[in-house]
Amino acid sequence: MEWKLERSASRKVKTDEDMLWEKVMKTLGKDLKQMRKQSLQKFTKIPDSEKPTYSRFKSCIVKKLTSTVPVASSPIITRWQQTHARNHVEQTFTECQPLNLFPADGSELVRTPAKISTIPVSFQVPIKNSTNKPYVITNATAKCHETTYLQGRNKRRAEIAKKQKCLTQLLMLQEGGFDIPENDSIKICGNTECIWKGCQNGVNNEFTAHRVSTNTESFIPFVPEVRLHITGLRNDYYLNILDWNQENLIAIALGSAAHIWNGETHRSTERVNLNSSLKYISSVAWIKEGTCLAVGTSDGEVQLWDIETKKRLRNMFGHLSVVGAMSWNHYILSSGSRLGLIHHHDVRIAQHHVGTLCHNKQSICSLKWSTNNKLLASGSSDGLLNIWPNDPGATVHCKPLKAIPHASAVKAMNWCPWQSEILATGGGMKDGFLRVWDINTGKIIETTDTKSQICSLFWLPKTNELMTGQGLPKNQMKIWKYPTLTNSADLYGHKGRVLHVTLSPDHSRIFSLAADGMACVWKYCESGESKDFQEDYSS
Repeated sequence: MEWKLERSASRKVKTDEDMLWEKVMKTLGKDLKQMRKQSLQKFTKIPDSEKPTYSRFKSCIVKKLTSTVPVASSPIITRWQQTHARNHVEQTFTECQPLNLFPADGSELVRTPAKISTIPVSFQVPIKNSTNKPYVITNATAKCHETTYLQGRNKRRAEIAKKQKCLTQLLMLQEGGFDIPENDSIKICGNTECIWKGCQNGVNNEFTAHRVSTNTESFIPFVPEVRLHITGLRNDYYLNILDWNQENLIAIALGSAAHIWNGETHRSTERVNLNSSLKYISSVAWIKEGTCLAVGTSDGEVQLWDIETKKRLRNMFGHLSVVGAMSWNHYILSSGSRLGLIHHHDVRIAQHHVGTLCHNKQSICSLKWSTNNKLLASGSSDGLLNIWPNDPGATVHCKPLKAIPHASAVKAMNWCPWQSEILATGGGMKDGFLRVWDINTGKIIETTDTKSQICSLFWLPKTNELMTGQGLPKNQMKIWKYPTLTNSADLYGHKGRVLHVTLSPDHSRIFSLAADGMACVWKYCESGESKDFQEDYSS
């Protein structure tokens, strides 16, 4: 007898509930199949004539781009709409083929509301007009229209050529000038008949200095050494895009590039480029010793560049908005953004972010370390001036030593070179007052009303004076005696507000940059002419 060992497996018994669910699922599956078949039968192919072609898609996009309807919350047509509209108009006049107004068969052209068609002479098509008479374009009428069109086109071309005439002659310097290579954004102006908006109405009558003091002559001509045409300058009051270092190099930020200009040879030497059209350089600051340039961008990034080796040293992140102001304290770089935060970066270490200060929720538009590096002054767009201690490891909970309110934005600000506790500030559009503060006491030493917006400010150590760059209505530069703040001289020459001014390392030359796209290098005094400014303030 043979025995077979079989594995016994427990058989699963279907319950009534399982059988019910199985029937339900089968029924649902059949219904879905039927619905799918019905939908496929109803579906019909779209004829090729109704499919959207590339030409239709392109024409639709062009119509929307050239639309003259303002964007929501914008009172005028936006810049991108104007650009596309202008390009479309230029293509219309340059790409269209000329019409043959005089056919060879002797026929005439009749204009209808829809098109221009060629019609035999014996047949005339009536056109609706005020006199209810047929309107026919004869050879004489066509010639008249053609002549009028050509005259208008030539007139427009002449106006454009006249406006661009100056740009082809910018490399010619004034008498006794320098040989400057051509640059796309910074160009020397030497044309006495320049039609640039900063040079109109004659150069000799504009670049003058009016001496206010009664101890000197009433009128002194004051012509800048070099005049520069700046292309791509942002007319933004809250940016700091100009700086002059101890190596006599000037950094000017124009769009996404920072141009390095030699103050001695008057040549554009290097160029720092972000290689991006989506962001721009919003602030620049030279380190006090060396040729390291800090660059703040519109997307919150801080970059360090070595100008000698032409290399980018590092990128430092942390801000989430435009970096509008920066200031060095030895190896500590302080940067402020439009979100009201101030970051301290130790550029020697990998973890560069060592401290944060919370100014307020408004934009930081100025940052300055004092000459003894013990105090940091920050100004914001809401008119608050804060004085901070030298504590790189500070947190957001740190409070300022002093908080001084102003009537408008505090962008023009600078520490006195020979008195480390003296700070000068300039008021914005709604203020216009020049103030000199004693930070130890928090009180004003002297103040005066400039009657215009103060855009920039710095000290003149050789003559114990202050210089301010003004806005409307005169757009001049003013020189003030310290500590009385009496106006000693006015410098005229810019058509736009003087947004940025800086002083050469030997304190003998002034570089001014205005919103009209004109920059000037002024010779204020000889390098050997100096006053012992400490003798009056030694006490």
